Amino acid sequence: MRRIDEIANLDLERYERAGKPEAIFAERKNVEDLIAIIKEIQKEGKSTLVTRLNDEQIEALKGIEGVEVNKRGRIAVVGKKRSEVIGRVAVLTAGTSDIPVAEEAAVTAEFLGLDVLRFYDVGVAGLHRIVEPVKRIRDEKVDSVIVVAGMEGALPSVIAGLVDVPVIAVPTSVGYGVNLGGISTLFAMLQSCSSGVAVVNIDNGFGAAIFASLISRVKWKSSGKD
Repeated sequence: MRRIDEIANLDLERYERAGKPEAIFAERKNVEDLIAIIKEIQKEGKSTLVTRLNDEQIEALKGIEGVEVNKRGRIAVVGKKRSEVIGRVAVLTAGTSDIPVAEEAAVTAEFLGLDVLRFYDVGVAGLHRIVEPVKRIRDEKVDSVIVVAGMEGALPSVIAGLVDVPVIAVPTSVGYGVNLGGISTLFAMLQSCSSGVAVVNIDNGFGAAIFASLISRVKWKSSGKD
């Protein structure tokens, strides 16, 4: 196994400096290098996330103590999640096919100390399905809402017209040919008729959850709890 300084330059103080951890992006990393990075982080007593895992990497990580894998979200938690809850986020998907991206967002949010409300398969093709989620979002006083959708990407605009908190839209690469791998969904979300919608990149559940955690973190710090 190669020395860690030959494959990575770890930023172990990122959470203390910027309020978010240095996540390990697993895509295109070989298993040996990935495990070496994880072991180094564990040796330093730090916690982090591993995103975009493939099947081979998932199998390899299952044998490592202190690593919890969410196969559907292709994400793993190394070490401990934040023990104190600093806020709450709702995660919605338009369809079942969007759940892997939503799970990446949900696991990331939980890792960073957010209570997560999940509402899956509540898209605009059956608009009545959003009634209960919107009611709970209002009643349970979430700090932000992450809305994950493919196809024409309409759901974030609908939700933003019904709630009084920031909506973070995540376009997915789910859809038929004209979807263009999520590009048409991305453009549709950027053109949202409802205001108060922030849009992250295609399939970027991790980025959406980081944004949500920072929203909650500002509110939490302003309450004098930091």
